[in-house]
Amino acid sequence: MSLGADYLGSGRCRFRVWAPNARTVRVRITEPEPRDVPLQRLDRGYFEAEVERVNPRTLYVYRLEDREERPDPASRFQPRGVHGPSQVIDPRFEWTEGAWKGLPLDRAVFYELHVGTFTPEGTFGAVIDRLDDLKELGVTVVELMPVAQFPGGRNWGYDGVYPFAVQDSYGGPVELKRLVDACHARGLAVALDVVYNHLGPEGNYLAAYGPYFTDRYKTPWGWAINFDGPHSDEVRAYFIENALYWISEFHMDALRLDALHAVVDVSARPFLEELADAAHAEAKRLGRTVHLIAEVDRNDPKFVQPPDAGGLGLDALWNDDFHHSLRSLLTSERSGYYQDFGSLEQLGRAYTDGFVLAGHHSAYRERRHGRAATGVEARKFVVFSQNHDQVGNRLMGERPSAHTSFEGLKLAAAATILSPYVPLLFMGEEYGETAPFCYFVSHSDAGLVEAVRRGRKEEFARFGWSAEPPDPFDEATFRRCVLDARLRDREPNRAMRDFYRELIRLRGSEPALSVLSRDRVSAAAYEPERVLVVRRGAGSSQSFLALNFSAVPSAITLPPRGGTWTRRLDSADRRWGGPGAIAPASLTLDKESILSVHPLSAVLYTMDESGSPPARTARAAAIRC
Repeated sequence: MSLGADYLGSGRCRFRVWAPNARTVRVRITEPEPRDVPLQRLDRGYFEAEVERVNPRTLYVYRLEDREERPDPASRFQPRGVHGPSQVIDPRFEWTEGAWKGLPLDRAVFYELHVGTFTPEGTFGAVIDRLDDLKELGVTVVELMPVAQFPGGRNWGYDGVYPFAVQDSYGGPVELKRLVDACHARGLAVALDVVYNHLGPEGNYLAAYGPYFTDRYKTPWGWAINFDGPHSDEVRAYFIENALYWISEFHMDALRLDALHAVVDVSARPFLEELADAAHAEAKRLGRTVHLIAEVDRNDPKFVQPPDAGGLGLDALWNDDFHHSLRSLLTSERSGYYQDFGSLEQLGRAYTDGFVLAGHHSAYRERRHGRAATGVEARKFVVFSQNHDQVGNRLMGERPSAHTSFEGLKLAAAATILSPYVPLLFMGEEYGETAPFCYFVSHSDAGLVEAVRRGRKEEFARFGWSAEPPDPFDEATFRRCVLDARLRDREPNRAMRDFYRELIRLRGSEPALSVLSRDRVSAAAYEPERVLVVRRGAGSSQSFLALNFSAVPSAITLPPRGGTWTRRLDSADRRWGGPGAIAPASLTLDKESILSVHPLSAVLYTMDESGSPPARTARAAAIRC
């Protein structure tokens, strides 16, 4: 059953709401012609009425039991904020995307952005103005952080309280459709971050309507969603309809599902499995490709395994282990969850096995964590050297550029983009953006603002960070986070961006790099030299990537591999703003050979000739075990 205000045309609108807690429900039209219309009670707590003399831009609220007046839980637009009336929207839109059908995951290069800070304007329209730059860079998927209506005009988006309503300060639903249409016209897919584990605290009126929440479970952010208790069928239907709404009405190509470890559901057929089935069925009906991507802190392959194998049927998941392994090698940080990482062997395991902690003991959690990702395809892992969480959940919201040199940033980029997995870039990293990405809110409740400040300090304490963090409520905190795109045209930032573009080009053009598979991946750790060598192969195409995490030049002995290998990229090359390449232009590996590499650099070699699959060294075999 379609919830909310469904505009039927010719001045008619059907209103439908789920309110099992109420005996009577009226829709109160507040503008332009104030009046009340009673809704008819249907089965299982639904109320409905078809109302005349209603047009797009009509404002309304629901009146429960002739007492409470609340916005629509399935509001499509909140032009006056979270406490104001809802607005009827005409869903019609003149799409120009033509025969766009979506994008397979193995061609995805994600670019995560926050609409409010990506440009000084902070709107969907301003994002459109930057799409040609992203296309030229090689990005194939624009991933939007949550756009559901939140309180005020400043928020990460994870305090949204109207899952169907597009944030008014970003431009509203029509402007979001314009952005998606513009992306598709350029061959760019669009992913949307959605939050089905909690709702924000301010303007959250769902509990007035029905048992959307439960006190049987807790989340770090407030009430848990009722996915398995009494009335949970209708709660599930609400969130599943929301997912289908983004797919069908807004033509989204992927949904990134936030923090699924906070979705507690002990039912025989979990909500996430039902969601995946419904989304994939809708995609099939529309003749499109749609992906559901999980963010989950469990290292559990079941999220992406098919239901007939005991899984939930999602399409991919964020792999934090890859990020943690990489960052711990680039920096000396060992607090919080970084205490479980720090060796080359672990990054090698991330390349070959996906998860690093796969049933291993976690000092951070004080217990075993995860399980092996046996059989999980490489395209089902999304990897990154930074993202909104790993930047924004730091004390000062500082980016890796605050802790790593220019050469180290290029090393991290090569390690991520040339991996056998799906890469994700965080806005601005491609040119070395220095603006922080702090946590920010614009709640109107002073007590709530203080609770946010206190909660952030408590969270930082787990990392041993005791300094005073930026005030999340201060508008200046938000303003400091707006990107300075002018950096793209300055040196060395321009060289950095050119380097990213070349990495993405090589990833797409070299078969050994473009074929996403773990079957022919090996990793050899040279611990004294702090160099990791990652080999990949596809057909007759082979590659090896030497990653030097040492602060001094390193020389490693490569075992015989046969053939002549051509250097395709050296991050130390002056072309990329480096000190100058010292690795040879070609290597003949008929016998043991010495490879010299600059500090904090990445060197890529390829070979294309028929032969046997790449042999694994003893060290690489040890890593795979």
